[in-house]
Amino acid sequence: MDWGTELWDQCDIIEKHTQSGLELVEKYVKFVKERTEIEQNYAKQLRNISKKYNVKRSSKDEQDCRLSSYQAFLDILNEMNDYAGQRELIAENMMMNICIDLTKYLQEIKLERKTYLMEAKKAQQNLESTYKQLDSSKKRFEREWREAERAAQYAEKTDQDINATKADVEKAKQQAHMRAHVAEECKNDYAAQLQKYNKEQQHFYFNDMPLIFNKLQDLDERRVRKLAQGYNLFSDTEKHVMPIIGKCLEGITKAGTSVNERNDSMVVIEQNKSGFERPGDLDFEDFSQGINRASSETSLSTPKGPMDLLGKNRGKNFWLFSKRSKRFTPERIMPTVTEDFTHLPPEQRRKRLQHKLDEIVKELQKEVDQSEALGKMKDVYEKNPQMGDPASLASQITQTSQNIERLRAELNKYEAWLAEAGGRGDTLRLRAFAFNNNGSHDIHSPDGAHSDESTPDTSQAIYAEFDDDFEDEELAAPIGTCTAMYNFPGASEGTISMQEGEELEVVEGDKGDGWTRVRRKNGDEGYIPTSYATITLSK
Repeated sequence: MDWGTELWDQCDIIEKHTQSGLELVEKYVKFVKERTEIEQNYAKQLRNISKKYNVKRSSKDEQDCRLSSYQAFLDILNEMNDYAGQRELIAENMMMNICIDLTKYLQEIKLERKTYLMEAKKAQQNLESTYKQLDSSKKRFEREWREAERAAQYAEKTDQDINATKADVEKAKQQAHMRAHVAEECKNDYAAQLQKYNKEQQHFYFNDMPLIFNKLQDLDERRVRKLAQGYNLFSDTEKHVMPIIGKCLEGITKAGTSVNERNDSMVVIEQNKSGFERPGDLDFEDFSQGINRASSETSLSTPKGPMDLLGKNRGKNFWLFSKRSKRFTPERIMPTVTEDFTHLPPEQRRKRLQHKLDEIVKELQKEVDQSEALGKMKDVYEKNPQMGDPASLASQITQTSQNIERLRAELNKYEAWLAEAGGRGDTLRLRAFAFNNNGSHDIHSPDGAHSDESTPDTSQAIYAEFDDDFEDEELAAPIGTCTAMYNFPGASEGTISMQEGEELEVVEGDKGDGWTRVRRKNGDEGYIPTSYATITLSK
């Protein structure tokens, strides 16, 4: 079965379908390009994505963050950091084998499709032109034939008129004969045009358009095959590094199995129950006089009993009615959302304030960790000026300090509101609040100086940048040994390359960031991914 036979009358449908197919290829290329942009930024970009989806939350997400399904999603985002090892290779292969190849192919089939559509349009215009000639010939034949009939009738009438002269009769007959001759010529011309049109129409529907439609069908099938190859490449490119990222996939599976639907249901109940009692029965109102009229009038009004019992929360419980009637009663609109959540019932207000406090604490902890990292970076730059200018970190340190102060102010504000609502903070909040009030825990002094009392865990990027800081120090005693399971290029600053099966000394263990510091026998030191080696620590 082919388009030329089965879809001979669906030119518009074929045009839209082929255009939709090209748009699908473009959409897939854009999708892969976005994926490669993420991959090309290596581990940093992956962590940015995790941060993007962790930070930008809607009001609905704020309520859902206690759900196990939501927490599992956050765990999955955290697992994205473990993909950093082979992401650049994936990005390069996807860009070369999918994006560039499909983009070039897309331009070719676009041009080919345009050619076929132009042929179809030209054939259609030729057929329309022939039809216009046919219609013009038909109308002329119709007009001349009527004139001939009128001339013949006039000649017959003149011939029967006893008052007409012989010259008049002869003239009328000649006129009728001439008209009849012209009409016969128009008839022959119309017949010839009709035969020509029918022939071209048959050729149009049985030869020209089927051939063009079949070409478009072949083009579309080739596009589908090419796109399917792109789909397969998307998977195959990932499969080449699947053994290395297997541990991360296990973590994602663990996050999925940790979802507890029953617990989520309980959380929804706790977050959304209002605490109000159900409205009681309405009292009977006896309207003995004019009962029919009173019934019809009162049946359209809203009972006051339940609304009075619900109080301020009635707009929420009777939202459909409030929304439907708000054009007539402007005062019945949704209450304005306030920062201190006073628009909510007391129980819900306490929960929302507690939740907001927890978010501020987490954000404050992140800023504190970043402040510690910047402080250590500044110290390293001061000790090793060749690594960077300490002054270049001033703006970041200042911004981090300002963020910490802002969060402290918000923390105090929400603490006061929570106390007003009759609630209290939890252990996590008190732990972060200690950073606000205990001078010994401050990371930076007002001038941006770094305190040496804190020893925070740093990330992969910091390890990479500060590698040279250890060159001038005395070599530390190894704490174990490791054997490389995979090849590691060690292209980033601060890392060290290794070959599969190579044995190295472990100088510093993994602090939770996925990197271990090792040393070769020749004294070269650097960081390697923990998952790339089998590590045995000395007891």
